Amino acid sequence: MTTAVITVAADEKVETATALMQEHRVSGLPVTDAQDRIVGVISEGDLIRRVGNDDGTRRSWWLDLFTGVDDSAHDFVKARSHKVSDVMTPDVISVEEDTAVVDIARMLEKHRIKRVPVVRDGVVVGIVSRANLLHALSTVGERTLPAPSEDDREIRERVTAALDEVPGISAHQINITVEDGKVTLWGIADSDAQEDACRVAVENVPGVRIVDMHLGRLPGWAYAE
Repeated sequence: MTTAVITVAADEKVETATALMQEHRVSGLPVTDAQDRIVGVISEGDLIRRVGNDDGTRRSWWLDLFTGVDDSAHDFVKARSHKVSDVMTPDVISVEEDTAVVDIARMLEKHRIKRVPVVRDGVVVGIVSRANLLHALSTVGERTLPAPSEDDREIRERVTAALDEVPGISAHQINITVEDGKVTLWGIADSDAQEDACRVAVENVPGVRIVDMHLGRLPGWAYAE
């Protein structure tokens, strides 16, 4: 994770949050209260909604019949207020420091978000972005396993060739390690079906005894930072 986290106070102005995002080239900021506890997130999406409602037009009365007056009033506050606390998204998706990398990858996919705050007792201590995640998934195997034997190298070559036959899998998405015939895959799969296809492809390789899968979920739409 990245420990140098840029945050904005809930009582700050929206213009301050916008300036911080532009200065640090990020698309969202954790919002904190007076005790530095996370209370929300303000993102480009929240700001774009303000631009979309900045033409001064009022929503049609018949649309209010379907969405409700309360929703209309809520949209008015989001579009017109200059306080971060009014504009932010209060439902914060966060993780703890010991959350598994694979679980974070699946969380990013499920909620279609670019980054997630890391909290300790409600206080932001870091942030995990897609770039952090991809780096961790591609290197963890190399850091923990010893150099392979000649037999393991041959198996790895066969496994690489087998994975090339799996639809939708690219070499840069999978890190392969082999130790005494045990094959471990680290990286990204777009779906459970694709992960199963990888497992079957590896299981069919001669010399493979065990297949250990560690494939997170980070679909193609999320690769761009």
